[in-house]
Amino acid sequence: MAIHTMQERITELRERTSKAMLGGGEDRQEKQHKGGKLTARERVEALVDPVTRGDPQSPLRWTSKSTRKLAEELQARGHPIEARTVAGLLTELGYSLQALRKTREGAAHPDRDAQFEYINEQTRAFQAQGYPVVSVDAKKKELVGEFKNGGREWQPKGEPDRVRVYDFVDKARGKAIPYGVYEVTANTGWVSVGLDHDTAEFAVATLRRWWQQMGTEAYPRATHMLVSADGGGSNGARTRLWKAELQRFADETRLHITVCHLPPGTSKWNKIEHRMFADITLNWRGRPLISHEVIVNLIADTRTTKGLSIRAALDPNRYVTGKKVTDEEMAGLRIERAAFHGDWNYTISPRARTK
Repeated sequence: MAIHTMQERITELRERTSKAMLGGGEDRQEKQHKGGKLTARERVEALVDPVTRGDPQSPLRWTSKSTRKLAEELQARGHPIEARTVAGLLTELGYSLQALRKTREGAAHPDRDAQFEYINEQTRAFQAQGYPVVSVDAKKKELVGEFKNGGREWQPKGEPDRVRVYDFVDKARGKAIPYGVYEVTANTGWVSVGLDHDTAEFAVATLRRWWQQMGTEAYPRATHMLVSADGGGSNGARTRLWKAELQRFADETRLHITVCHLPPGTSKWNKIEHRMFADITLNWRGRPLISHEVIVNLIADTRTTKGLSIRAALDPNRYVTGKKVTDEEMAGLRIERAAFHGDWNYTISPRARTK
């Protein structure tokens, strides 16, 4: 058999396999959707999504369920499929089976899995009603200046960018503190680049800016919003200032803001980490972040094949650390705690306007 004929057959086989992985051609997929059904690929994605994790420094996503278990779960739901087919679909979706020890950040909370299922249920409920669902977090602080940045990019041979040997903070340029808001449904994001401190005030200011710049246009009739956030840090479950600032935001916008915190030791599971921050890191790899303007532009220029788009801006405001919220002020917040883990899940509603 001629070499070119063999290559043509291999190409054809790969195309047919890829088409089968997608659930058939476009007509077949459209027929499935019109009948209220998902393709095989979509069924696998929906099954593993609630337990998806991601490292913020890598685009790789992985799941702790084996292909055999996933196939058994799909079969139990009336979808005949083999473990080998599931493995192929997961590869197409960008998953790889990895050991749990590689992402563990501490002792697992007994209600960890139940909390993730709860967040997933809340996400579906909010999306069904056409309300915004966002994931928020602060990215790693970055030194601004001629400092080495991990990774490599194409340069004329023998002409790499010259950077400093030691990573001491440049007092004139300081640091950059990116805080992001990732809109789950639309696959879009906003990043405010702060200058001094990652505080709860800065976190909510970023959420406010996303709402003003992107949210109101996308959701002009929204009355509710779902926010998923880590359990610690500036947007932590125990951070009083976070709740107080969210109350101010709710009062301003008249939005009912539901917050679901990730359980302890699972910060890397936050969707913003592997759906947005990982791609930002890839976009500026191998480049010195010589100014805040460069950082903002590199973030805003981040794109993916799945359609991610990000807007970014510098936040020149100064945020004071150590702000206290009194018991009296906390008592004045309009917080309704959920029946399941009210310490992690709660809704802050707008207070009545005063004359």
